[in-house]
Amino acid sequence: MSPDRLRSIVPMFGGGTRYVETLDAVLEFVIDHQPATDELVGWHRGSFERVSSRESIMRRVAYLQQAGFVRQENDYWVLGDAGREYVQQYDMGALLRIMCERNVGLRSLMYALAAGPMTIGEISDQQLDTHPELGWSRGETDMAKQRANWLRSMGFVEKRGDEYALTDDGLQFVESAVEEWADSDWAPSVSDPGMRAGTYDATVHARSVDPEFRATVLSRHDRTCPISGVDHPGLLDVAHVLSWSDYPGHRADLSNVLALSKTHHAAFDRELFTIDQDYRLRVNPNFETQSDVLQQRIIDRAGERISVLDESLKLQYVAQHNAALEWV
Repeated sequence: MSPDRLRSIVPMFGGGTRYVETLDAVLEFVIDHQPATDELVGWHRGSFERVSSRESIMRRVAYLQQAGFVRQENDYWVLGDAGREYVQQYDMGALLRIMCERNVGLRSLMYALAAGPMTIGEISDQQLDTHPELGWSRGETDMAKQRANWLRSMGFVEKRGDEYALTDDGLQFVESAVEEWADSDWAPSVSDPGMRAGTYDATVHARSVDPEFRATVLSRHDRTCPISGVDHPGLLDVAHVLSWSDYPGHRADLSNVLALSKTHHAAFDRELFTIDQDYRLRVNPNFETQSDVLQQRIIDRAGERISVLDESLKLQYVAQHNAALEWV
């Protein structure tokens, strides 16, 4: 993991939906006063009721410093690179980009929420399953809640009862992020050392995806190809049911993707096999091979039900894909 990517995201004072409002106030105070540390602590104490602990205040200041919003210069606090970028327009899109660049897991959370609303417990599990390096304890929800609240305060997530869901702005971000963030240099802790997670080569063509999208897909499918049983992250691809090129609106749709081995991904894209709406393997009758592996792992398994988590794929997409295959 790149050293400037943070595992911990710290909450701001003022309540779960006011993180951005508090961030703005802190940055404006820094712009106007270039305060010393004691002045910055005093401003916090005067601005927020029941906030007095210097340690608690400085924990938040330290996070803003690590994230690049502020920095110290000759014992005074001034704007950092991220702070200067954000205050140019106070644009939520720019802020989200900054937060995603500097914190592991925010994009993967948004990809997961695009598949459906989640409780805070489910968010906690999703973050740990996808990013084991985050390291908080199972069942702990404070860290997950802080991530959800940052996204809420930016307007990309909303709370509906006990669940959190993407807003329209959140969905719009997700639709483009899978391709726009393909050059991200973050790599999950479960990947091969030295292997860049975002890029993979398929026999049909090569493409890049956001490594956090790839990590989300692999985690959702237990990092295992349901057909071959391959469970090595470096040998798995993100395979789209409705193709990447023909259906750009479904590129980031988790219900449109499987984790397949590279060989099985290439065979799927070449229409040598498919799955039906009962999750059974259907093999192209014209598929001939001298390979024992392909014979055993695909052809001989025609009609078998593959192990796919219920509701992980939208059956409408499967039907639409198969309708275009002349041999089905």
